[in-house]
Amino acid sequence: MLNADSSNGGADDGRFRLAMASAGIGMAIADLDGLWLEVNPALERMLGYSAEELIGKPVYQFSHPDEIVTVKKSITDLASGTREMVDARRRYIRRDGQMVWVHLNAAMMHDTRGKQVYCILQLRDITAQHEAEQALRELNETLERRVAERTAEVEAINRQQELFAYGVSHDLRAPLRAVESFAGLLASHHGAKLDDTARDYLDRIRKATTQMATLIDGLLELSRASRAELKLQPVDMSLLADWVGIELAEAEPQRANTIEVEPGLVAFGDERQLKVLLGQLLHNAWKFSRDRDRVEISVSGRRVGDRIVIDVRDRGIGFDMRYANKLFEPFQRLHGPEQAGGNGIGLAIAHRIVERHRGRLWAESEIEVGSTFHLELPAVAEASGSRDPG
Repeated sequence: MLNADSSNGGADDGRFRLAMASAGIGMAIADLDGLWLEVNPALERMLGYSAEELIGKPVYQFSHPDEIVTVKKSITDLASGTREMVDARRRYIRRDGQMVWVHLNAAMMHDTRGKQVYCILQLRDITAQHEAEQALRELNETLERRVAERTAEVEAINRQQELFAYGVSHDLRAPLRAVESFAGLLASHHGAKLDDTARDYLDRIRKATTQMATLIDGLLELSRASRAELKLQPVDMSLLADWVGIELAEAEPQRANTIEVEPGLVAFGDERQLKVLLGQLLHNAWKFSRDRDRVEISVSGRRVGDRIVIDVRDRGIGFDMRYANKLFEPFQRLHGPEQAGGNGIGLAIAHRIVERHRGRLWAESEIEVGSTFHLELPAVAEASGSRDPG
């Protein structure tokens, strides 16, 4: 509790007024009715009024209109002893009409008998701080709104993709099955009556339905690769590559092959999607080695900082690097059917999976020598054993 009287009150009073006059923040003395008694130069500068214009006027006269009632109540509470002090943000109006935000500290002074005599006020200009805080709040609100809008857009896109996938899976397969079924019945019941040209047409129809079914499967896989939830964890890429290699060899046991996989290649990502990724790359290498006496594929890798780079190398027919920019675009084919060209979706699926893992996928090739696909993914953190690619 502040005390107005003491054994050397005159000296204390002089020192207080000297400190008040030289203070860098606004300081003032008000009476129990809330009238300015004394103000320092800093407060004059803050409000734009001279001491003569302030002294004798009510404190609330210079308050923001929305806070006059609050200020009057604070004065009453301080004078009655209901409150010992005020520590709050307040708004005042300068002479030029501009609003100034202040941090107000106000407390009553008492005499030696405990009687209230006047109120000491300190007003620190926090307008710049308040405006910065307000700007930050508005920025955060804008960002939150944009994130919410973007999230809604993504959810809408995902929903559209789900509807598209459903339509592809059900609506397109039904007529395709009908075409295949009736073509099969026609071949089995009337095949002997057809001439060579008709049988060729029928064979082309059945091959086209098979190609369309494969295309639908590819589109569905591309859709899943784009929207499936990622469950991130350390993934043994060597194990997955061995697994895919065994599947390829078992699917075509008549083909001689050598698939070498370097052990200990570990990435951080979604195991299911990374298996699909390696499946596309190794299947691509296997497919374009079809005219070789032996399929030769190697999978090796190296750690580069917090990334792991995996190389899938083959000795197949290769491709012209002038068209490398088309490799990962859907439906873009660098080889025709006679060269084992596919539906143009496999590498697009691989590329989409890599993108979702914040990685990179690129290729180098030489015609009739072979191709190497370079795959960069987040590595497992050496310290903790895991990391988030995002």
